[in-house]
Amino acid sequence: MATLIIFRHGQSVWNLENKFTGWVDVELSEKGIQEAKNAGEKLKPFKFDLAYASALKRAQNTLNLALEVSNQSHVPTTFNEALNERMYGDLQGLDKTETAQKFGEEQVKIWRRSYDIAPPNGESLKDTAARVIPYFETEIAPKLKSGKNIVIAAHGNSLRALIMYLEKMTPAQILEFEIGTAVPRLYELDENLTVLKAQNL
Repeated sequence: MATLIIFRHGQSVWNLENKFTGWVDVELSEKGIQEAKNAGEKLKPFKFDLAYASALKRAQNTLNLALEVSNQSHVPTTFNEALNERMYGDLQGLDKTETAQKFGEEQVKIWRRSYDIAPPNGESLKDTAARVIPYFETEIAPKLKSGKNIVIAAHGNSLRALIMYLEKMTPAQILEFEIGTAVPRLYELDENLTVLKAQNL
């Protein structure tokens, strides 16, 4: 049996400013730094063999702070853009309220909450899953199957793709699934990666 813990980065400065962030590499806010440290407290009972984060510093810094607080800064860490947030294309950097005024609330809701409709020049959740899942299957799953305990820090939508895969959710179910900032989600998995237990810490 293996343990997998996943969590979204702490609040970023653009989360705070209510902007679409996507692949823009923004810093954590003061609150986000504290959230990452709080996540680290929750990781203390667990011992990890490997750690992963996206290529974006808000996820990397969240992971590093959490590992530091849990006294596990020595854990080998891999960063890969396959775990990046969904690319929001033309919406990146725009205020969410202004975007709703510009394109209409209904259209923005479709972009944010449909499974396979992408914003202009961006990715849908389906597109995001198409890079997250193969990376998980080739890079991370074999290590879990060999009994390694793993922690992943990533983003709301890249984690939605992973949760959908692990928990066998439908697109409709995963789109309604809320992922709070820096809230670790624990999975206990058997050797076939069947979920034996899933819960937020």
